[in-house]
Amino acid sequence: MPSVWQCRPIVSGVREDVFAEDVTGVVEAGMGDGERYIGVAERRARLALRHRLAGAARAASPEEVAGSLVALHGTDPATVYLAVGARLADPARTVAETGRALYEDRALVRMHGMRHTVFVFPTELTAVVHASTGLAVAARERAALLKQMAAAGAPDATWLKEVEESALAALARRGQATAAELAEDEPRLREQFVYAAGKSYEGLHTVSTRLLRVLGVEGKVVRGRPLGSWTSSQFRWAVAPAHSELDPAEAQASLLGRWLAVCGPATEADLKWWTGWRVTDVRRALTAIGARPVSLDEGTGYVVDGDVGPVAEPDEPWAALLPGLDPTAMGWQQRDWYLAPELRSALFDRSGNVGPTVWWNGRVVGGWAQRADGEIVWRLLDRDGVGAEAEAAIAQEAGRLRGWVGTTRVTPRFRTPLEKELAGA
Repeated sequence: MPSVWQCRPIVSGVREDVFAEDVTGVVEAGMGDGERYIGVAERRARLALRHRLAGAARAASPEEVAGSLVALHGTDPATVYLAVGARLADPARTVAETGRALYEDRALVRMHGMRHTVFVFPTELTAVVHASTGLAVAARERAALLKQMAAAGAPDATWLKEVEESALAALARRGQATAAELAEDEPRLREQFVYAAGKSYEGLHTVSTRLLRVLGVEGKVVRGRPLGSWTSSQFRWAVAPAHSELDPAEAQASLLGRWLAVCGPATEADLKWWTGWRVTDVRRALTAIGARPVSLDEGTGYVVDGDVGPVAEPDEPWAALLPGLDPTAMGWQQRDWYLAPELRSALFDRSGNVGPTVWWNGRVVGGWAQRADGEIVWRLLDRDGVGAEAEAAIAQEAGRLRGWVGTTRVTPRFRTPLEKELAGA
């Protein structure tokens, strides 16, 4: 029988599955002299084209979508596929092609990233993400695990390192495996310890669960194929793709530059929120890439060098149905330029996670849901400038979504008031 140890509670890290709607950041005030003003209309045009949402800007593959957006939120597995499908010119093969990119070609990888959250990245960004955002969190996670185990009378770091090396070797032999399968090769993974003994939140933790999480944050393992369909939240594990060790500051500059090229202009508060870094790290990275200041309605924003000039409008009006936690809806901390504050109570849960949204020409105008019979239903919450043309385009997008989702039923992991109402929950 595996051992059971006890330990006292230790607070560490950030909840992986929570996006805070408001975080402490740096909010700029005022506009700098000589800075070009970028208004709401232009910001929406940039979003339409660079986020692959306007009809002519849609992508040919999941790799193009992920490369354009830098990261797809992966806490809810269905979000990855729904976000890709909304941006493909031909969404019919969304499930097959996204699965291929993730699990056959390994062109995309699901791993911990910004804000201690799981994302799907292009594989070539693995080293950049790990060095820019993962190292500090990984050190805290391992230290917390060792402290908790020591408090429970569990074995020490040497023992844990032996188990880790054995588990990684077993995973390399298997290719992909669940925690239970790895425990067949390394029985010590079944050992347990009690966390927060005597507290209302006392829990029994298994070494395998906690160790694999730490190894994920450290960039040593990544999520593999799900145990069920593409909506399943249960995954196998795989050894992380090999990558070089980068200088953290250089990696931060690289990641921030990629994101700003897609999502700029953005304020320091936006950048601090999206990355989860200290404001000093954000400012250092902005300097390193030679970011250019511009004036926004909320103050000073930044774009990459060479991106100050105006951009073309999309050729035609566009509509989109984006999933909960979509990277566009969650791309900025300050969202009033594309999402009216009065809509938030219906479209966000209490932790700040956005639900499924309906878009028209660069702004959120409502929400959608899937009912038990598979029907895609939607409701407009903001009718300003939304006429018959918009409603017809939204209905077309709903039909497009229903067409490729087929018989699969998708329930967002974080349910919002409007989504639950529309779904009949």
